[in-house]
Amino acid sequence: MSEAHLFAIGILLAWLAGIRVYLTVFGVGVAGAMGWLDLPAALEVTTSPWVLGTSGLLAAAEFFADKIPGVDSGWDLLHTVLRVPVGAFLAAATLSPDGNLGAGMLATGAGVALTSHVLKAGSRALLNTSPEPVSNWSASVTEDAAVVGGLALAFAHPWIALAIVIAISVAMAAAVWWVWRRLRRALFGPRTVPATTNVPQ
Repeated sequence: MSEAHLFAIGILLAWLAGIRVYLTVFGVGVAGAMGWLDLPAALEVTTSPWVLGTSGLLAAAEFFADKIPGVDSGWDLLHTVLRVPVGAFLAAATLSPDGNLGAGMLATGAGVALTSHVLKAGSRALLNTSPEPVSNWSASVTEDAAVVGGLALAFAHPWIALAIVIAISVAMAAAVWWVWRRLRRALFGPRTVPATTNVPQ
């Protein structure tokens, strides 16, 4: 696999970690442990029974916590300190044949994970202002499906997966902006432009 493909995979894993960090680590570990993938040396730690067990249990806990309005936002806030460094590690480890992590890829992975995390946390915080709980459930299930689908595509078709991730990120950013504008309008009313008076010459 070329370095370009590995770079795309690293970016994908960092993005997925910003959404569902435990599910991403668990998925990579299962794929490596089952022999579906030849993991780079630095990623082999994810196949440890301890890592698999811990990430699997926490992924199950996150699955339920993420579907409770209010709890999901608290969970996101708490995991800001975890999703970003894990995303950085996954990105750098993908391009590390000898286990040494490059500073450039660590920084890139951190930036990607932070971006997806902020988009997720921001959209969920705004959705929690909605009176319909179905919106929260729908968003959470969509995120679950996106991470599972992204993991399935990441190693087989990384460029397709990366294109989908970019499209989802743009859509999420647009949705956050749209919901924020509607919420601001509902709270403060429509913006009015003061009329200008014509001064006679």
